[in-house]
Amino acid sequence: MCGIVGQVGFGLLPVDMDRLEKATDTLSARGPDASGIWTDGCAGLGHRRLAIIDLSDAGKQPMHSADGRYVTVYNGEIYNFKHIRSLLSPHGGHWQSNSDTEVLLAAYREWGVGCLDKLKGMFSFAIWDKKEKVLFAARDHMGVKPFYYRHQSNCFIFASRPKAILKICPEMGSDVDEQAMRFYLESGYIPAPYSIHKGIRKLPPAHYLMVDAKGIHVSRYWNYDQIEPEKVWEYRSEEDLLDELDELIDKSVQSRMISDTPLGAFLSGGIDSSLVVAMMQKHSTAPVKTFTIGFEETAYDESVHAQAVADYIGTTHFCERMKVTELLALGPNFIQEFDEPFFDSSAFPVMAVSKLARRHVVVALSGDGADELFGGYHYYKIAKNLSSMYSVPETLRSAAAFILGKIPQHRFKLLSNALRQPDALSGFLFSRSINKDFGSVLSRDVLNNTFSWKDYLLRSSFCDGMSVVEKAMRLDASFTLPDDYLQKVDLGSMAFSLEAREPLLDKDLVEWSMRLPLKWKLKNGTNKYLLRKLAYRYIPKRILDRPKQGFCVPIDDWLRGPLKAWAEEKIRERRLFDVLPMDQSKIIDLFELHLIGSRNAHPILWAVLMLLDYFTIWDNT
Repeated sequence: MCGIVGQVGFGLLPVDMDRLEKATDTLSARGPDASGIWTDGCAGLGHRRLAIIDLSDAGKQPMHSADGRYVTVYNGEIYNFKHIRSLLSPHGGHWQSNSDTEVLLAAYREWGVGCLDKLKGMFSFAIWDKKEKVLFAARDHMGVKPFYYRHQSNCFIFASRPKAILKICPEMGSDVDEQAMRFYLESGYIPAPYSIHKGIRKLPPAHYLMVDAKGIHVSRYWNYDQIEPEKVWEYRSEEDLLDELDELIDKSVQSRMISDTPLGAFLSGGIDSSLVVAMMQKHSTAPVKTFTIGFEETAYDESVHAQAVADYIGTTHFCERMKVTELLALGPNFIQEFDEPFFDSSAFPVMAVSKLARRHVVVALSGDGADELFGGYHYYKIAKNLSSMYSVPETLRSAAAFILGKIPQHRFKLLSNALRQPDALSGFLFSRSINKDFGSVLSRDVLNNTFSWKDYLLRSSFCDGMSVVEKAMRLDASFTLPDDYLQKVDLGSMAFSLEAREPLLDKDLVEWSMRLPLKWKLKNGTNKYLLRKLAYRYIPKRILDRPKQGFCVPIDDWLRGPLKAWAEEKIRERRLFDVLPMDQSKIIDLFELHLIGSRNAHPILWAVLMLLDYFTIWDNT
């Protein structure tokens, strides 16, 4: 796990070494073990290393190919690198290291862009061809690792984080991308390829790019959206499917246990992390180290469930108990590492458990991704119910929406508004949005010149005949997962120089889950049905079965309590509203309604506050 940055030019100006070094240093938390810079006239690469595989100097980057033609900086892990190495050995000659980085270089030298078809892992990397003056860069299949870039005239700059690009281009200014801002204030995240900066883009998951003097070309190399659910699987035996799923996850977990440094796992006590830990323990000769954050407030505390799972599996379990308000002490780390506006407040407990884990291990496995692949979120039940309601005549649906809108409880009003959407999938996206019926806080000009997050997602193409629930899950896997949840885990763990690995997002497992019919994901009112059944093979049902809790913090209470003064100062300050095109009076009204308890407006308020805070910090740097 590392931080990467680079600049290639196709003109006469050489790379500014001072700026490249400063940009590389901004990524020090991602790679505290070593720093490397390489320049060659108009090309320069920077790397910060967190040593995981081959801890010797032979694994340092930037790394050159055996023939000296290619040089790379690379972030992530290729879990099948030993297999790829065996395919290349007859052609590669003598290997200089035991690192996956050297294998990546040799794979590109042998297969070109086709090397991406052979990689299994999490990665973002760039390879510079010194002979042809071409840069090849790629991001992993599910978007676990980030890749930002700026392309302007004859210069291409890339980095793991936007702050590194801004160090190379301080003259960029603070121009906000209004389209990205609209997406953020409607969904809580900024989907690729957009970023909050007008001049910076994100390479989407499963995409690669080629840059040369003629320009930039971006292509997709893998697409699970076109994998159809196998209808015949509806009639397969449950035990056969469980055996297949068991083998897939087992292989994925085992491959992610390769490390030359101490390794452990996050453990919440839920289905996903418990299953991962159980399989880890099966392949470990010593007790696996597991980590949980406990809270004194029982409403947010998962530590009892995690301890029960740890006791049953036999792990060496570490739990740190704290008050929920103590998460606020992680604010400086949040500000330092989350260098785009970030809405998801569960970043704070992710940072807390990462900080705990880093005291004992360098690598931690997590259970991320299972909800999107196997039907874990309550939103999918909403989508299923909406699909049924949209099958009735529009007059009846409108009448139901009218009646539900008259019921005082907020959830009925939201259901009423969901039924007023043009179709069931739009109704699902309404339920998934953060502004819901609050309306937009953006200026009229911005709304007129941009399009909605919902419209952007609805452009996605799906297989014919796919159900609304299946489409909803794929939209979450394609957008919410990489641009919110995986970014949260990447940044929260990297803030403390910890590598997080996601075995439930293995390429083979993802493809298998796309073929799995909905029947085996939502069945008899049970979400994540098949994965849950598999978990029962390893941990008793009595230990695992509990309501899904999630890694949440009480932002609604914080805004009425310890963060009230800070929030009020932010939203009443005029200066930033002169730069950011938002309706300040509407935001103040929402805040006042939230304070008196008339409306629980914390989702949109928190998103606004994170946006204001980001630009306050940016303005002062």
